[in-house]
Amino acid sequence: MAAPAATTERLGDLLIREGLITKEQLEKALQEQKQNGTRVGYNLVKLGFIKETELTKALARQYKMPAVDLAKFEVDPKIAKLIPSDLAVKHFVLPLKRDGRTLTVAMADPTNLGVIEDLKFITRYDIFPVIAGEFTLRTAIEKHYESTDLAMSNILQELEEQGDVEVVEDKEEEMSAAALSAAVDDAPVVKLINAILTEAVKKGASDIHFECFEHELRVRYRIDGALSEFMKPPLKMKAALISRFKIMSQLNIAERRVPQDGRIKLKMGNKVIDYRVSTLPTLFGEKVVLRILNKDNLTLDLEKFGIEPRAERELMEAVANPYGMVLVTGPTGSGKTTTLYSALSKVNTMDVNIMTAEDPVEYNLYGINQVLVRTEIGMTFAAALKAFLRQDPNIIMLGEIRDLETGGIAIKAALTGHMVMSTLHTNSAAETVTRLLDMGLEPFNVASAVNLILAQRLLRRVCSSCKVKYTPDDVELWTAKVKPEMTLRDIRFSQEAVDGAKARATAEAKPFLEHLTLDTKFKDLPFFKGKGCDACGGTGLKGRQGVYEVMFMTPVLRKLIMQNVGASDLKDAAIEEGMLTLRMDGWLKVIKGITTLEQVVRETAA
Repeated sequence: MAAPAATTERLGDLLIREGLITKEQLEKALQEQKQNGTRVGYNLVKLGFIKETELTKALARQYKMPAVDLAKFEVDPKIAKLIPSDLAVKHFVLPLKRDGRTLTVAMADPTNLGVIEDLKFITRYDIFPVIAGEFTLRTAIEKHYESTDLAMSNILQELEEQGDVEVVEDKEEEMSAAALSAAVDDAPVVKLINAILTEAVKKGASDIHFECFEHELRVRYRIDGALSEFMKPPLKMKAALISRFKIMSQLNIAERRVPQDGRIKLKMGNKVIDYRVSTLPTLFGEKVVLRILNKDNLTLDLEKFGIEPRAERELMEAVANPYGMVLVTGPTGSGKTTTLYSALSKVNTMDVNIMTAEDPVEYNLYGINQVLVRTEIGMTFAAALKAFLRQDPNIIMLGEIRDLETGGIAIKAALTGHMVMSTLHTNSAAETVTRLLDMGLEPFNVASAVNLILAQRLLRRVCSSCKVKYTPDDVELWTAKVKPEMTLRDIRFSQEAVDGAKARATAEAKPFLEHLTLDTKFKDLPFFKGKGCDACGGTGLKGRQGVYEVMFMTPVLRKLIMQNVGASDLKDAAIEEGMLTLRMDGWLKVIKGITTLEQVVRETAA
């Protein structure tokens, strides 16, 4: 085995000389290196300054060694077993193939001759090192070895170096919590739980799923609306891990038969992260789901979420009214609460009294009186609303209208000089009216009180790092219930919508939209997708984007509601008045180069 060629030029200097990165980018990567101890090359890829393929080629030139693209390489599990998992995880090495007495090994650091000698001694083979990108190498090692080893050896090491993660508990519970935690205060359990919680925040996850099966445990993160596996802790740790979750969220560790709800506060450096905890008994143990409430991720600017100019203008006009009702509808996790908070933040001034009833209170907002609904003691939405009306409110926000009593009081409040905002679980704006009438509310009250109904969904964005233009086949278009020869006019687009597409298009889409008209055929529209890269984890999608259906109550629509027309007729009339449906708004996002046709079809109805 030949030793790697000696080099006097550092990697960062080499990359700058070849024009692959800038000096400022190198300095940022070096700062990351000081903070987390990872290599410069790894940080450059992590920060998106360079593609891993380019970095690997540069390393190959630097060390005068062959490089390998692991994304195109299938490793035989039998070959992978030649190197113990702890050694592979610790030194980032992966055996690729065996040729006689020579074992080809992918390495992140081929200059570490000590590791090469250890591998030679353990495997009894001659070692032929090749260079692989550390990002891809981590994924490959995770695939072929026990994922917990990788997670615990790296993530927990980072936690130890940080030394600033602690659970924030209420003072009166400290003694009882300490007594309970004695049974599960083993260092590996505590560190693993802290690692799961903190790494989720770093990755931008919205939820953590801890699941028990017959022969294994699984931890998954929901990132940008999609679940992906993070690790598989050892099955023997199941009881201790679940009990630790319960102690941290101040739940009853002895009760395993019924669901429980709690909350965890975790201090990470200078910020405190809230986790909403839910346990559920399943066949092989309790499933624990944690919703991450990170105020740093709370964006109160609707334009950044992608609401169209006309829709935003109508929403703010409805909210600015001195009285009436604004309703936001959509499934769980579609961003309804964020939309309401955004609207409230625009009218949260010194001369306005704003009161909210929420279950639970997700984010604390200064200047707004927020009340936690507790059904078990009789503090329901209806009870809170009755109390609010004696508190001289200007604006009232209800977390949800669930029944006739709450809906009736809300309608009366909206008709007697108060602005009422709330959410419902329906599929579209027009169906929200039908839902209110089905509750038993009178059509004339609904028509008079409601100012605006907004339905919304969240779509995944095309990754900006690997976005490419492509032409969808006829099957893709037919799936979206359009034909290649159809035009934007055929699906009832307005000229205003076309102008909006041109105004807020991405840089990649702008050149293709210069000649966009209502008569542009679908086969001539620009379509974009992500090829898959390190930045998006190979999915081609990164981040999320809102699509909105805003039904502003015009005299025509109020008249139709009083006539108790169906949801379909109300929807048609709203489109004639200029409303964009969820599917139409989704098409706009596709034309602008923001999301994919597949995402629109998956999340919206024609």
